[in-house]
Amino acid sequence: MLKLFSNRVVALGSMQEDGVIVRRVSENLDYAQVCRSREYFLARDHIRQVPEGFAGYLFFERPLHSVPTVSYLLEPSLSYLRDGDVVKITPVRGTLRTVYRRNSRHNSVLVTERCNNYCLMCSQPPRDINDDHLVDELLEAIPLMSQETSSVVITGGEPTLLGERLPQVLNAFRCYLPKTAVHVLSNGRSFRDFDYAKAVARVKHPDLMIGIPLYSDVSSKHDYVVQADGAFDDTIRGIINLKTAGVKVEIRVVLHKLTYARLPELARFIRRNLTFCDHVALMGLEMTGFTRGNLDKLWIDPKDYQPQLRSAVAILDGAGMRASIYNHQLCILDESLHRFSRKSISEWKNEFMPECNGCTRKRECGGFFSSAKLRYSAHIAPFHDE
Repeated sequence: MLKLFSNRVVALGSMQEDGVIVRRVSENLDYAQVCRSREYFLARDHIRQVPEGFAGYLFFERPLHSVPTVSYLLEPSLSYLRDGDVVKITPVRGTLRTVYRRNSRHNSVLVTERCNNYCLMCSQPPRDINDDHLVDELLEAIPLMSQETSSVVITGGEPTLLGERLPQVLNAFRCYLPKTAVHVLSNGRSFRDFDYAKAVARVKHPDLMIGIPLYSDVSSKHDYVVQADGAFDDTIRGIINLKTAGVKVEIRVVLHKLTYARLPELARFIRRNLTFCDHVALMGLEMTGFTRGNLDKLWIDPKDYQPQLRSAVAILDGAGMRASIYNHQLCILDESLHRFSRKSISEWKNEFMPECNGCTRKRECGGFFSSAKLRYSAHIAPFHDE
């Protein structure tokens, strides 16, 4: 779940900025002042004299001297901020939210909270609101991100509900971060319109993939999980249209009580009809959002679906498809599946449980979502490799 946590900040200067301010954090004084007009200088300790030319100034300790007109005092919880991070400040509310972290491998950007599905295990429950400002702010932030960023995930809600603004966002990434892989998480339904699929393809982003969930080979079962009639047909048409237009597609399957039993049949369906897709991600359940309220319908100990998971991976791998297992712990996976396991949980919400103490394979393990304390496998046991 992409939580929009904001930290409190206190305005110290005499100028109260208007609206929402998107700026890059800087601790670098080595380059020309002309580069500083969209940056806030970050002072970690007391400094005698602030450098000139920055758009604003951020302090962790209340200065002993007069401060520039645009200055903010930060909470200690923001001590993770580093040079090159991008933040959003809303002065009227006295809040700061980190939009992008330069040193993170898992940067995600939320572009809307609206959605046309209502998935039983949705980690970002949709809201029917006008949140166009999220795209406006993202378009301000993209030019401030490092060109060395390895990847960015665009998520929602449902990003395709942005209409023509989604290709606009993709084009901004192509122009400003041409070496950055962009992964769009979508339910795929809007791509049933071939013209829309072609509009995304026309951006010609060099490293774009659309991740689309498919929960069953039976249409009614998929539609029940996403709580939307006709969603299965829309999704399949969308996948085919994207691939026809030349856009890479990843199929994503969240594993839970409603999806695990027919997992081998779903793998055969994919092998028979969607072999042209570029990746299949088989994903563990995140204990947040709607999952909490539907836990009795959804929860199954991952140890109990290992036969179905092993069979599905064998079918996909045997067909030459690239398959990965996300959000799972090595100790509960069948040993034959270890080579398919990936560390996929964002570092800021990746934890280990007390049962993991002393484990020698934590660096390889997928770990847990921080929300997993609500419910996790009864079979967690540390490795003690020599």
